[in-house]
Amino acid sequence: VFRRPLVATIHSTEHGRRNGLHSDYERMIHEVEWWLTFEAWRVICCSRYMSDHVHQVLGAPKDKLDVIPNGVRADEFRFEFERNGFRRRFAHPQEKMVLYVGRLVFEKGIHVLINAIPRVLASIPNAKFVIVGEGGMRRPMEDLARALGVYDKAFFTGFVDGRTLKALYQCADVCVFPSLYEPFGIVALEAMASGTPVVVSDTGGLSEIVEHDVTGVKVFPDNPDSLAWGLTRVLRDHEYAIRLAENARRKVSAVYDWDAIAERTVEVYERIMGEYERSGWR
Repeated sequence: VFRRPLVATIHSTEHGRRNGLHSDYERMIHEVEWWLTFEAWRVICCSRYMSDHVHQVLGAPKDKLDVIPNGVRADEFRFEFERNGFRRRFAHPQEKMVLYVGRLVFEKGIHVLINAIPRVLASIPNAKFVIVGEGGMRRPMEDLARALGVYDKAFFTGFVDGRTLKALYQCADVCVFPSLYEPFGIVALEAMASGTPVVVSDTGGLSEIVEHDVTGVKVFPDNPDSLAWGLTRVLRDHEYAIRLAENARRKVSAVYDWDAIAERTVEVYERIMGEYERSGWR
């Protein structure tokens, strides 16, 4: 109606979330996403993985896609608080805290983590798994933890407020993100900004954020043995964990700062407006 260029920003697709299209409802959402990318002047994606996915699944031409990552305010993830008392709410002082943050849904790989817990405990018996988030798989995962005999080692916190989450990041010995499908992985950035080493699935945007053995550990997706290996490696080697965490904090500050990302976004919009002004479409 107004003949103004449309810019679409896509962080995930129905096809990716559902690992295919299995119902009329999912196909309807897919068709809307296709229409959005077809009508858009440019499409901004949050990772190279997502750009390739939008091209393959929605048919958007590659020369129509821009990649601009998400970011964090790194200074918001480092602050003073009474660490020991806070940490005791979630784990005993002698326990090593493994922190998961995310929705409790299949695509986030929470079932992979629960199945990895006995394998980690076999090598690190004082590990404690703090699981932050809600979702449809919470009750089944609690039941699975009981069936595996590790429920006392898994603390399902449910939803927590922002300051509590940021304090948990700082208290954790390692953060784990075992996603099966992950267009970007903002929680991994948050953990890295907090100075905590990360273990992530080698998939999607997580593969781009984390450089193996440099800024974190990457493991095979959907593989409890591989996940347990990565967690054990970090928990056993304190100096290694510190090196990963320090490298990761530097990378977050250099690459994923919101001011720099905002400048890149403005550049895309300015380029679009220049193309629009020179076009005969108005």
